[in-house]
Amino acid sequence: MRILITGGAGFIGSKLARALLARGTLAGRPIERIRLVDVVRAPAFEDPRVETIVGDVTRPGAVFSWFAGGFDAVFHLAAVVSGQAETDFELGYAVNLDGTRHLLEAARHLCRRPIFVFASSCAVYGGDVPEPITDTTHLTPQSSYGNQKAMGERLVADYHRKGFVVGTSLRLPTIVVRPGRPNLATTTFLSSIVREPLNGETANCPVPVDTKMYCLSPRAVVQAFVHAAELEEGALGKDRSLLLPGIAFTVAEEIAALERIAGKGVTARITYDPDALIRRVVLSIPWNFAPERALRLGFPVDPDVESIIRQHIEDERGGSFVR
Repeated sequence: MRILITGGAGFIGSKLARALLARGTLAGRPIERIRLVDVVRAPAFEDPRVETIVGDVTRPGAVFSWFAGGFDAVFHLAAVVSGQAETDFELGYAVNLDGTRHLLEAARHLCRRPIFVFASSCAVYGGDVPEPITDTTHLTPQSSYGNQKAMGERLVADYHRKGFVVGTSLRLPTIVVRPGRPNLATTTFLSSIVREPLNGETANCPVPVDTKMYCLSPRAVVQAFVHAAELEEGALGKDRSLLLPGIAFTVAEEIAALERIAGKGVTARITYDPDALIRRVVLSIPWNFAPERALRLGFPVDPDVESIIRQHIEDERGGSFVR
């Protein structure tokens, strides 16, 4: 099994690579090679099966060169995140839409119908939506990012229909807790108000604490990508997009869970300065979802927000934090 991961230097891409290496197989076949591609060099892996490439998904010639030797599975995670896609219109479409098309074209011409798993987003929903949102809810994106992801889904579905790839699009909830530093996503504060206080630093909550969000842990999203790649092709039928199971909680519930785990000294490092732009965008994001199809297909789900925070402490902090 030869695997390509775009966004391979990102935290989900690198976690996915490590999970695949640890299990040794995908779809019943031994893993021979994993190629990680990103705009910066992916972290080093002490494994001869891993190769890293620095490349730009907006350049079709470069994308085709990545596919030398062919691949059996492609995980397309590379993207310009929501806030940046909104402020840099050209870059958002160049990466999130054109880049997806370049990858599909390379897969079409240089591979033999590979598995193609696309990281979409719950941002494909917005505005006036029914409650709860289900797999059959009409897509109503209210941002450039959401529109780009919706169009990427349709590309994957059409390339699947034509028999070029075995395509699946996963609509990801907000991923919490992200390691590293804050990025340009409008929801990045959900990770910051856990991650930074545990590191002895302050972090700001820019929205009302009763704001509710639909979230998924890094562990669960990595498991979801692997599970999607191993589904029987007929399991999804003609609808190649899938809403992933997440859990909904308020910011106040997240902070209370952090306090139960780490104490009041940690949550005292959270400030509460409102940001009108972030508030407007975040309050437009739906949180009430009913992902019955994914649950029926066996996709993982986190039990509660406290378990998500404990996972972060265990996976990213070695079980310790600054009190």
